[in-house]
Parts: sequence; structure tokens; C-alpha cells
Amino acid sequence: MSLYDFSGAKVLVAGDLMLDRYHFGSVSRISPEAPVPVVNVKRTTQTLGGSGNVVNNIAHLGADAVMMGVWGEDADAQILKGMMDSINIECDMLVTDAPTTTKLRVIGEKQQIVRLDFEEVTPLTREQSGTVSARVKEHMKTCGAVVISDYGKGFCTLDVCEDIIRLAEIHNIPVIVDPKGSDWRKYAGATTVTPNVKELAEAVGRYVPNEDEAIVLAAREIIDRVRLKYLIVTRSEKGITVVDGNDFMHFPTQAKEVFDVSGAGDTVVASLALALAKGFSLKDAVTVANRAAGIVVAKIGTAPVLLSELNSSHDVKSKLMPLDALLIELEKARITGRKIVFTNGCFDILHKGHVTYLKKAAELGDILVLGLNSDDSVRRLQKGPDRPINNEIDRAEVLAALESISYITIFDEDTPYELIKAIAPDVLVKGADYKVEEVVGREFAKKTVLIDFVHGYSTTSVIKAMQGDKK
Repeated sequence: MSLYDFSGAKVLVAGDLMLDRYHFGSVSRISPEAPVPVVNVKRTTQTLGGSGNVVNNIAHLGADAVMMGVWGEDADAQILKGMMDSINIECDMLVTDAPTTTKLRVIGEKQQIVRLDFEEVTPLTREQSGTVSARVKEHMKTCGAVVISDYGKGFCTLDVCEDIIRLAEIHNIPVIVDPKGSDWRKYAGATTVTPNVKELAEAVGRYVPNEDEAIVLAAREIIDRVRLKYLIVTRSEKGITVVDGNDFMHFPTQAKEVFDVSGAGDTVVASLALALAKGFSLKDAVTVANRAAGIVVAKIGTAPVLLSELNSSHDVKSKLMPLDALLIELEKARITGRKIVFTNGCFDILHKGHVTYLKKAAELGDILVLGLNSDDSVRRLQKGPDRPINNEIDRAEVLAALESISYITIFDEDTPYELIKAIAPDVLVKGADYKVEEVVGREFAKKTVLIDFVHGYSTTSVIKAMQGDKK
């Protein structure tokens, strides 16, 4: 497969922008004021939500985007602006009296306790719609595709959608719609709409089973009703189906394992729009979107697909991440009840003993995190003046190709004490050459497990054998 390159592509994303905020904490008691849990908040994270997740995907796939929507004159709008500035997204937003749409989720231990919505669903006025139309007309001159990202919050009115679709047709630019609700008349004339099976059933007005024949039949009914060129139906574990008036194509899922479908639709829309903006054929564009979807559903929570992941046959680079990003991923994993296992080491020259050890470690939980000693750390451990033989990035990439490892983070200290303290794994794993009471950081893990090494295998013995020293 040749490498994808979306540089130079620019997509106009018009839709409902929102801020997703998460409070993660622990629960140890019930409030004396009411029969509700008291959450001691330990961490707060914020992400681009709604149509913001589409532009986030576009940016991480190496392309440009313009974000059009509405926000309030408040602190949350400034947070969203800062997030989009950090990924070089151009903002062309209307400011309204309503608050910026914000979803706040409180997570206690592994369960979502409550979600608070800060929003006022108010459709745009005719005057505001006219302003949007004038701005869209200017953006059409530099964009190769348009996404209408409709979350039903008031931006995607009939007037706005009709004007976008009309202007795109004049400029011969494809319009991809991520729909909301059962009335799709406002999407009439769009290039394609990208519903999941549930959304397709809502639009057609009856139950639609996730079966090939039923999907094609319902899709053709909608195509005729809404005057679309074709329909792209995302079907979870069954992949993607593309239907036009005369033909259809089924694309089996490329996901090896589905952890979380959150945001998968946004990823499909973003990657599809970029591929069409770059002039890909419909088949090739959907192939890209299907590949991207297969990557994102293997992640926990709403997360963008990286260009390096899309271009990697094993998605190995996505496993290596700094500690702050890793902690966010692990917080999301804990929400779903997944057990986190941690181990660490130098892993200078990978051999059978390493592979067997890591496989056994991974079997103790759902997610195996590997703390990898940095080059400086290896040298300080007195491994010898010529060690490590392989630098930390090369070692990380080789290790990331192992299916047993979920995440890798590099640490520079002599011991992984601070790393284990931050991660607080369910299971801490070390080799059986240690005693449990000697294991660094064991007080931060729920359980410490020692695993026997494979007899006769060690990095030192491998190096000596390579040098001809059989002693």
C-alpha cells in the first residue's frame, strides 16, 4: 500500500461544535445531604466534541480545515478556540447569547455518575443563516470538500443546509453529511449521507436489521427520497456499505478488536472528506474511511486517528506515547472496567525470553503497559559502555509490533517508581529473579506478580554469542 498524504487538502466543516469535559475521581462514601455518591475529583480532561471531533481528525491526518458553527461569549468558547488553535484549525464562528454547548461527565471509579449539559438549542435566525451563507461562499474558493456535522443543536437549519449544498454544487465540491434525526429533507441534493444502521432505520421509518439485503433496500429508498448521489452506511462489526441507485459495495471491517465506537462516525466522515478532496475515487475514499474506522474503534474513548496509524500496517507507532497522554487513555480504559497491567525493562535485543515474558504478563489483564528505560537510564544501570545497542525509539518500535503490548512509555529515571505511582496499575509484573518485597513501586499496585524467565535466554548471553564468546 502506498502511503496516504492529505497535505494540501482543506475541508469546510459546518456544524454543532461542543466541548466535552470529563471529571475523573474516586468514590468512597455516600453524601450525608442526599443518597448520592461523593466523587473526589482527581483529574479533569477536555476534548473537542461534536463537529470539533471531525476537525480534530482532519488535523491529525495532516490536512487543513475551517470550522463554522456557533459558540457563546464565554470561557468555554475560549477553551475551544485554544484547542483548535493548537492544531491549526481556522475558526469562523458566530457568537450568540446562548452558552457554548458543553457536556460535563462525572466519572466515579469505573462508572459514569452523571452528565451535565450546558446548552440552549436555538435554531439560527434568517439573518444569521444569511451571514453563514455569505461566509460559506468565500470558503468554497479554497476548500475541496464540505462536511455538514449535524448534532441537532440548532446550527444545521434547513436554510443553512440548503445554501451549503447549493453553493457546493456550483463549485463542484462534494458534500458529506453526518445526519441527525429522521427528517433528511434539509440534506436534499448532498453528495452523500453517512448514517449508522440505527440512523438509517430512523430515516426510513421502520426497523432495519444489520443485514446486506435490508441495508441496500433501505438505502435506495432514502436515496430516491432525498436525491443523494449515494449513501454510506456504517455497520459496526460488519464494516461499511455504499449504495447508489444502481449498485452497492460492501467493505468488511478492518478492526481486529472493537473496544469503543465513540467518535467512529466522525472519523469516517473526516477521512472520507479528505480522500474525496484529494480526488480519490469513491471506492478508494471509502477504503480509507473503513481503514480509519478500524483503527479508531480499537481505541478507548473519542480519539482521532493519526496519519502515522493510517499508514502503518501494524499501527505500532500509536502505542508509544508520553505519560500525560497515556494517563488519559488509561482513565478512559478504567471507565470500561479494563484491568491494567504494568511491567518495565530495557529490552535492548528482543529474544524469545522477552516475548514469552510479555505474553504471560498480558494474560494477567486487559491492557499491558510497558515502561521502557531511556538510553540514558540504560547507561546509568551499568549495562556497559556499548549499551544500549539499539536506541530507545528503535527498541520501542520493535516492541510495539508485539500484539501483547498495548502501550509503551519511555522513562528516564533509574527506577520506574514515579511511573508506577502515576499509573497505579491493577497488576505490577516483574521477573522471578526478584522477591515481591524488592519490587519498586509495589505499594501503588493492587497486586504484584512475579513471572519466571525462559531458561537460557538473556540479552547478555545473546550479545556474547553474537561476539563469539560462548563462555
